[in-house]
Amino acid sequence: MMKKLCVMGLGYIGLPTAVMFAKHGLKVHGVDVNPVVVETLQKKQLHIEEPGLKEMMTEVMDNGRLEVSTAPAKADAFIIAVPTPIKADKTANLDYVKSATEMIVPYLEKGNLVILESTVPPRTVEDVMVPILQRSGLNIGEDLYVSHSPERVLPGQLFKELVDNDRIVGGINEKSAQLTVELYKTFVKGKIHVTDATTAEMVKLMENTYRDVNIALANEFARIAEKVGFNVWEAIELANCHPRVNIHRPGPGVGGHCIAVDPWFIIEQAPEEAKLITTARNINDSMPYHVVHTIEELVKTIDNPVISLFGLAFKGNIDDMRESPSLVVLEELRNKGYELKIYDPYVKAEIPGKVDGVEEALSGSDLLVILTDHKVFAELDFASLKGFMRNHNVLDTRHICSQEAVQNAGFKYFEIGSKLPLEVHV
Repeated sequence: MMKKLCVMGLGYIGLPTAVMFAKHGLKVHGVDVNPVVVETLQKKQLHIEEPGLKEMMTEVMDNGRLEVSTAPAKADAFIIAVPTPIKADKTANLDYVKSATEMIVPYLEKGNLVILESTVPPRTVEDVMVPILQRSGLNIGEDLYVSHSPERVLPGQLFKELVDNDRIVGGINEKSAQLTVELYKTFVKGKIHVTDATTAEMVKLMENTYRDVNIALANEFARIAEKVGFNVWEAIELANCHPRVNIHRPGPGVGGHCIAVDPWFIIEQAPEEAKLITTARNINDSMPYHVVHTIEELVKTIDNPVISLFGLAFKGNIDDMRESPSLVVLEELRNKGYELKIYDPYVKAEIPGKVDGVEEALSGSDLLVILTDHKVFAELDFASLKGFMRNHNVLDTRHICSQEAVQNAGFKYFEIGSKLPLEVHV
């Protein structure tokens, strides 16, 4: 039975995973190479947002089941949960995976298990990790066991999904998979599916690519709707009444470390074969620029327009800005010289033009653009906010506001995916 676990990487996945194992009785040693992150956690403060995380982390640190450091320690099992960002050429940056694997080599002992949770291109375990682990002198598959078990959780509901979601385990051999299943059974209630490492890597990529392609279809429908003259939101709702249709929602683009990134890992490995995946990625990557064009059309008759951007996170009710389309919209508008006021109640990062309150963000504004589907934005009282704005125009890229409520408050309402009359209140 495994009693001690070392978790490499204490970010959005690694930290909750470390806390969850500690909560269920393992002694956990968490590692992050960023000393600021480690110092923050040692003070029982968080560097990420996740409901319930602080309380559970404090509990397991107080009872001695979780410690954090910048260096690994000997353990029965090692989980690598480090970032795999995308490079400028749209290929995977595996430097963190390589570095974390190299860091644990001196601590490995016979019978240890190494699990990669990071999302990676297929064959990363076999072709990148295993050669590094061989430096330990241990016989891979006999003395040292290796698996891939990709994270499959939703920020904001992470603890529930860690427990309830099915889990994919891909071992380099049967024993590696068996040991990995036994470890995750510590808390996983969902079914654990066993396969080989490369298939497990591909499954995670396929899951997110399916969603990316579906969103691209919705975004293409939205562009068609604007040209032809129908409301895409109503059309999608009606189409989804069919029992075998499930069209996703259009929007200002696709963000997050998963859906916006993972398809490129497939394209990297098979560029000639991944034609549909490439097209979908390009469609979704183009949406922030389409939003910018729409904004320009809406304010073109206003002298020196002031634009309020609501939402920096890539999705609602979290602080995660990784690959957020909002940042592309922000950068493009800033480069074009527009005066911007930016507001996101979840994001704490210092960003030029970012303000702390709704009223300040709308003061003197000519157009409010909602880029993130935070619940608080859907609940805005437009009647009480009207007096703060110079001109009363709303562009809802997420379809979260009540058009009727916005218009009854005296605002002009626009959204992507419907033919825009492009007449603003001036």
